[in-house]
Amino acid sequence: MQDNLNAATPLYTLNPRERFTERADDYVKHRPSYPPQAIDFILEGLAPASQILAADIGAGTGIASRLLALRGVKVIAVEPNAAMREAAQTHKNVEYRSGGAEATNLPDASVDLVTAFQAFHWFNPEPTLLEFRRILKPDGRLAVVWNNRDKNDAFTEEYNSFVRALSNNHPSKSRLELVEPLRQTQHFTSYYEHEPIPYRQELDFDGLIGRAMSTSYVPREGKGYQLLVSGLRDLYERFCDREGLVYIVYQTNVYVLS
Repeated sequence: MQDNLNAATPLYTLNPRERFTERADDYVKHRPSYPPQAIDFILEGLAPASQILAADIGAGTGIASRLLALRGVKVIAVEPNAAMREAAQTHKNVEYRSGGAEATNLPDASVDLVTAFQAFHWFNPEPTLLEFRRILKPDGRLAVVWNNRDKNDAFTEEYNSFVRALSNNHPSKSRLELVEPLRQTQHFTSYYEHEPIPYRQELDFDGLIGRAMSTSYVPREGKGYQLLVSGLRDLYERFCDREGLVYIVYQTNVYVLS
């Protein structure tokens, strides 16, 4: 997939609804989960989990939807990409539906909680936040979560730099910039953020390739793919431990609005 890119390109203009179609299998197998503390913070102070109806927007293959469901929350997982929905793992508390961030197809004031895990940067902020406010009950809560790769970890930073270079430095706005619409919105009156939560994903070599391939902007074939595999092989051989594992280290950031 070729994108017309520059540093100011809003990611929501880069066909976010379809760009993961060919990545669904790698996404469901190799994307990281989220630390339990993130889910704790999101649910803190709400009704008992069994009484909560959540809408997980941009749910992908349902990684976060299932984390909420395992706590007893009933989840409507809203995802516009059919391939991602079809690849998703099922759970009795999760219902997958077609829909987008700016038009969820959910009724007014119908959910207690809206979440967006590793997805908000693909949304047009203003219409999205207006839509989230519409579908939330008056006392409802919005939670936005990102796993941010930790640049202070040597392997993680080398992995990050390599993948960005191979993808022609695909534009990814800093999370500080992405958070500003949450801080400035008039649709919510309260804003809280959790201190970054350390988290890591352990990967063997095949898992490392799969993790890279789950990213929407890396090459899937040809010379670019060959360079990807050889470069990741070099990284893996330099950093793997005695168990044959490498670790991508994250700082998980959680932002809660009400």
